Amino acid sequence: MATISVYDLEKKQVGERELADDVFNTQVKTFLLHDMVRYQLAARRQGTATVKTRAQVSGGGKKPYKQKGTGNARQGCIRAPHYVGGGVAFGPQKRTYEFKLNRKVKKAALCSALSVRFQGQKLTVLNSLELEAVSTKNFAALMRRFEMDGALVVIDQANANIELSARNLMHVKVLRAEGVNVYDILKYPNLVLTDAAVSRIEGALEK
Repeated sequence: MATISVYDLEKKQVGERELADDVFNTQVKTFLLHDMVRYQLAARRQGTATVKTRAQVSGGGKKPYKQKGTGNARQGCIRAPHYVGGGVAFGPQKRTYEFKLNRKVKKAALCSALSVRFQGQKLTVLNSLELEAVSTKNFAALMRRFEMDGALVVIDQANANIELSARNLMHVKVLRAEGVNVYDILKYPNLVLTDAAVSRIEGALEK
């Protein structure tokens, strides 16, 4: 099994931890990462863009002028797409952009994303992460201590002090272990996990 150093908040090594190879040191499959990022971003799209077709625009029930004898092209309705105020041909309609991904694909993609950070030496494990009070300044100092310009921080359970302290930092995001996902792992250059969060992630993903 792969091993990684465990640090305290002062960046002092306090031990080592074994990581499950199936989760943190598996073969990275970039096509799965691509599929999962597309899946997540597609699910976020509202799909509410819509325009009116000629059937939905009010008015235009009467033929504008007779069929023959005017010298003009025949017209049946003034709400056709080529008229000002007419309906739109082939315009966007309300829809969902979501598509299906198998559960095994999602799981394998998450393992690949975690492995990218471990194999790239961008994964940091802390023995614990606690703050006595809400303090953005203290949390920013912690990031500087570990020389991180940006990071996804994963904790094992709700912690208001940590979550509120990091909320105003532009390149830092705090997630609970159950919310860890491929898009956020790849978006932020560093991944920080608490020891307890590692256990929860392995418990959910280990074969």
